[in-house]
Amino acid sequence: MPEKIMVVDDEPDLESLIRQRFRKKIRENEYDFVFANNGLQALTKLLEHPDIGLILTDINMPEMDGLTLLARLNELKNPALRTVIVSAYGDMDNIRTAMNRGAFDFVTKPVDFTDLETTINKTIQELELLRNFQKEHDQLIAIQHDLSIARSIQQAILPKKFPPFPERKEFEIYASMNAAKEVGGDFFDFFLVDKDRLGFVMADVSGKGIPAAIFMAVSRTLLKATALKGLNAGDSLAHVNNLLCPESIASMFVTIFYGVLNTATGEIEYANGGHNPPYLIREDGKVEELEMTGGIALGIIEGLPFSVKKITLKPNEGIFLFTDGVTEAFNVNEDLYSEERLISKLTDNAKLNSKELAEAVIADVHVYSSGVPQSDDITVLSLKYLGNG
Repeated sequence: MPEKIMVVDDEPDLESLIRQRFRKKIRENEYDFVFANNGLQALTKLLEHPDIGLILTDINMPEMDGLTLLARLNELKNPALRTVIVSAYGDMDNIRTAMNRGAFDFVTKPVDFTDLETTINKTIQELELLRNFQKEHDQLIAIQHDLSIARSIQQAILPKKFPPFPERKEFEIYASMNAAKEVGGDFFDFFLVDKDRLGFVMADVSGKGIPAAIFMAVSRTLLKATALKGLNAGDSLAHVNNLLCPESIASMFVTIFYGVLNTATGEIEYANGGHNPPYLIREDGKVEELEMTGGIALGIIEGLPFSVKKITLKPNEGIFLFTDGVTEAFNVNEDLYSEERLISKLTDNAKLNSKELAEAVIADVHVYSSGVPQSDDITVLSLKYLGNG
């Protein structure tokens, strides 16, 4: 598209001089000139040609002079419009007034067309920068809008109704995910495998942003679909790992802890794919780290087995799962929140119900890292076995 330039001047010979001087650029479709005899005509032409980017205007004209036109143009608040004043050299007071009112540059009469062309080129370069900036700004707004939608979608696919199984009295469960960016790579999940088994998941995808969110959604869907087939915890992780490896791009992987609670007995069967080991919260308030099973993250090496271990919870004992966004949260001194502080917080609040305990930990992390931008997703899941009596 040619650069559209409007020339506003009441001199009758100026149009022919402009067309003659810039005939090559007009012929090569670089410039397209629009002409007006005064400010009023200029405003009308601007409505007819909203793509005009550069206005060359005289100051002294009938009906509406250049300074008044400049004031009207400022009212349009169009950042992609630039005005160059054309006036006699001796009219410096008006030129200064025009510059103070927002004119981009000026050219003196009699017009030196070489200087005029240089001024036009310089102004067009400025317009191109502005347009590129506006284009990038619009793209960022569109991306932000897409990210907002992606965040809503991501939040929608995570369980958010608590208590999720109000009719079940054998256990209570609560979970929360606070993304560091608009969308995150952490996820949690829980579901009834059958009437006596509750599956629960905590996971952390490598990376951040949209790629991590997509990989997170795929991983969650695959694990839940696999778990609902009734496979044990280790076989479920092995199957999902084999599905993820061919799909993993940019060396992405996911750490996953998957456990299955037998709601009749309190037994938990679990497998760990390279995730932070959860903490057991005993009936007496003692907190201890759950024994690891030795598995690595999913999506790295195909064909790996995942070992299974079992523990049994007594009534009022629980398990607390989290991602490293909790223990690796920084304070203003760049000190980590740490496993030790988490254990202390869990110990002090061991008697709370699952929701209260999870919220107490999240609140403590936010207090600890107050004044520091959140660097990682903060995700927790608290499960308490209440017994089958």
